[in-house]
Amino acid sequence: MSQGNGFAGWKSRRRRANVDGGRMHRHEVKVSPEEEAQLLALAEKHRVTIPRLLIEAALNEDSERPSERRDQFMQLSNLQRLIGSVANNINQIARHANSTGEVPPDAAPAIAHARSVIIRIDRQLADMAGR
Repeated sequence: MSQGNGFAGWKSRRRRANVDGGRMHRHEVKVSPEEEAQLLALAEKHRVTIPRLLIEAALNEDSERPSERRDQFMQLSNLQRLIGSVANNINQIARHANSTGEVPPDAAPAIAHARSVIIRIDRQLADMAGR
């Protein structure tokens, strides 16, 4: 672990503040050389120690968890399949209308459904973007 010149100076605190009673629990994490290089770079960038970087990242409520990312991926995959089937339905309606000159009676509900799917996708993307 990189410690720089041995002290952080009075203007920035690399270590976390002391707590009453101390910290009684310890966790050991093994990383590959590539992961160590990434952790060192991030710690230097944020001017903190690696343990502080890991704790703040893990306990930050605003950060995205891997399970949340997986859930969002699954939702987007489901929406992708749904929009594919809706687009196929709209295409069939258009093909029928072009060949017969008549718009089938189920066209309006199919278009409304397509619109609702697009709105769901927009909302999901906005949620992912944090808007």
